[in-house]
Amino acid sequence: MEEQETIDFYGADILMSRGMEREKQFLHHRRVSCYQHSLRVADKSVRIAKRCRIRVNMSALVRGALLHDYFLYDWRERDGGHRLHGFRHPGRALCNASADFTLTPRERDIIIKHMFPLTLNPPRYRESWIVTLADKICAVEELLPARLVRLRSYPAE
Repeated sequence: MEEQETIDFYGADILMSRGMEREKQFLHHRRVSCYQHSLRVADKSVRIAKRCRIRVNMSALVRGALLHDYFLYDWRERDGGHRLHGFRHPGRALCNASADFTLTPRERDIIIKHMFPLTLNPPRYRESWIVTLADKICAVEELLPARLVRLRSYPAE
C-alpha cells in the first residue's frame, strides 16, 4: 500500500472532519498550512516506518500524525493568547482531538509528546518516536527557503 493510500485508509474520518477543514485556514510554517503539515508528517512517518522496517501499529501512527497539531487556532495571532505555543499546543491538540475522535493510548501519546525534547516527557511508543522525528524533519524542510528544498505537494484545500 502506498503512503497516501495508507493515510486515506486509516485517517479517512479525520481527513473529512470539520477540524481538519479549519486547519486549512492556518498557516503553520512559512508557505505550508497546518493541514498540509499534518499530511506531510503522516506521509513522512509512514515512509520512515516502512523504509526502516519498523513494526508499528499503522493506524495509531497515521492517526496520531494527522492529529499531532490539531490545536485549531492561528498561533501567529499576537493577541490570541498563544504565548508559549511550542510548549502548550500538544495539550490543546490532545484536548481537541479527544473531543472529536476516540483515541487509543498510543494516539494520545503521539499527540501529547510530539514536541519532545522541548517538552520534557519522552515518547513512550515507537510510533510516538517516529512522529516526533517526522515532525522535526518536516518543520525544518518547511522553514527552509523554497529554493533549497522541494516539498512534496499536498492539496491546499
